[in-house]
Order: sequence, then C-alpha cells, then structure tokens
Amino acid sequence: MARTIDGPAGQLHVEDGGGGPGVPVLFVHSYAGSAAHWRPQLTHLRPHRRCVAIDLRGHGQSDAPADSDYSMPALAKDIAAVADGLSLSRFVLVGHSMGGAAAAAYVGEQPGRVAGLVLAGSPGKSDPAQAKQIMAALRADYDKTTAGYWNSLFEGAEPAVRDKLEGDMHRVQREPSLAMIEATFAFDPLPALRAYPGPKLIIDTTHGDSDTALYKQMPDITRKVVTGTSHWAHMDKPQEFNRLLDDFLAWMA
Repeated sequence: MARTIDGPAGQLHVEDGGGGPGVPVLFVHSYAGSAAHWRPQLTHLRPHRRCVAIDLRGHGQSDAPADSDYSMPALAKDIAAVADGLSLSRFVLVGHSMGGAAAAAYVGEQPGRVAGLVLAGSPGKSDPAQAKQIMAALRADYDKTTAGYWNSLFEGAEPAVRDKLEGDMHRVQREPSLAMIEATFAFDPLPALRAYPGPKLIIDTTHGDSDTALYKQMPDITRKVVTGTSHWAHMDKPQEFNRLLDDFLAWMA
C-alpha cells in the first residue's frame, strides 16, 4: 500500500489502499506527524472505500523542502500532487491540526474536487500579537517552550499514543519546527472555509478551546467534541472518532 508521488518539493510518501463504492478519503496529519497517525481510520474505512494518507513534506518518509517552505499554500500543493498523482477526481478531505489548515488552503484552491471536509483539532485565525509572543519564546528557549507546548497537548493521551507522539516529536529539528509553527500562525483559514460550499465538520477536543478556536470563528460549521483525550482524538479514541466520521461520510454521494 506504500507509494511514492512526485511532489513540488520532492518525493511524497503515500499509503494507499482499500476499495468499494464509497467516496475516497484523503487524510492529512498534523505537525510532526505522519500517515501512521491515521492507521485506525484506514483500517476501519478501507473495506468500504479507497483511503489515502500522506506524509507531508519534511515528515515521515517524505522529502524535506530545499527552500524550507512549510507555508499552508505549499502544503496544499502536496495534497494537490497526491490527489493528481492518484487520479482522485473527487474525495473527502480530513485534516488534523496543521494538516487541517493545509486542507483548508487546498479547498480554497480546488473546492470542486472536495466532496466533504473534516477538520480535526484544526486552528482558527491566530491573534497576531499572541503568535508573535509565542514565536519569541520559542526562539529564546526552544526546548523549554516546545516541551511545555507538547505536554499540554499530551494531557489525556493513552500511554501507547503518547509514546508514539514523543518519538515523532523528537524527529523534528528546530529550524523546520519553527518554520511550520510560524506558517500555521500566519495562515488565515476563514476566507477559504467561508467560500467552500461543500459539507464541513469540526471534530474537536477540549485542548483547542481558546478565544481563537475555529468553531468560535465559524459557528455555522457543525462541531462534535471527543472528550477525555489528548489533542489526537483519532488515535486515543479511534472508535468514537470513526463513528463521527462514518456519520459524516453517510451523506456523501
């Protein structure tokens, strides 16, 4: 099921498999993640439909960009390269956290190809002053600041999930990490989401419940909350997450 696609910044690793009459689903992981984060969803859905999970540039087994471009429009080009390379003419797009921001950027460019959009723990438009403060803290003491950030998001994680995430965290180097975080802060998903006419769903945890939470900025989007998990609800409580995903996919023609 592993494949390699030519991307705009190098080779992109893809896990592709499954089949059936259902609309295909393309999964996009979070910062420091990989296609492996979606294994419970791939296993669950593949008896009924084709499912694809990608490693974004600089993650998992995909090449890092030579120009260090981790902007959301650049990550959206990775999604586009995979969709084109696998001849996915119409599909449901599921993105987690930074991957949700990249998914929003993609639907802004290719709304007609996306049958439905699921944003899991994805950020809203950031407060510029707060983003500047966080970036300053990261540059002043990267290790301490990132440790605090990760520990807050890990709260509620299953032990095996936390072990996996901690391993992923240590694979991301300082400079790419700063570039990814800054790019996520810089991106405003709201114009693309407001313009996208297809069905949308937010799947949240309590970790993202801030003043700039996406559901507060886009109250017209249906929101479901998975409680008692880390930021990675799809890994901690896959059965509950999959049930919400099944309900959403049931409406896809």
